[in-house]
Amino acid sequence: MSKRSAISFTRRAPDNLTEELVAVLSSKASFEFKPLFEIILLNLRERNAATGGEELLRLRAYEKLQGLVHQGAVKRTVIGITKKYKGVAKRMVVLRAEMKALRAACNERALAKAAARN
Repeated sequence: MSKRSAISFTRRAPDNLTEELVAVLSSKASFEFKPLFEIILLNLRERNAATGGEELLRLRAYEKLQGLVHQGAVKRTVIGITKKYKGVAKRMVVLRAEMKALRAACNERALAKAAARN
């Protein structure tokens, strides 16, 4: 068997959906998924960042939300069949800082690339 190359190219770009999830869940309120998704969808449409179909976006939002739950950034409370999600304040502060740094780095790369073209 041939050995796979360890060299790979990855570039992390800012994730608008996760940014909106973190922004909404940073409030002290807790949300069921449907109202949470409606808020996120409105915010993404305002930013002109809602791409793909609404159902696909709903699925991606749920997957991102579950990822945040598994990271410990969001607390899920189950009462009967109702699930409510609430952000953990300390972890949300860290996530917001990471996303802000990632967004700044991406913007810096874009400016450098634009300057190189001119």
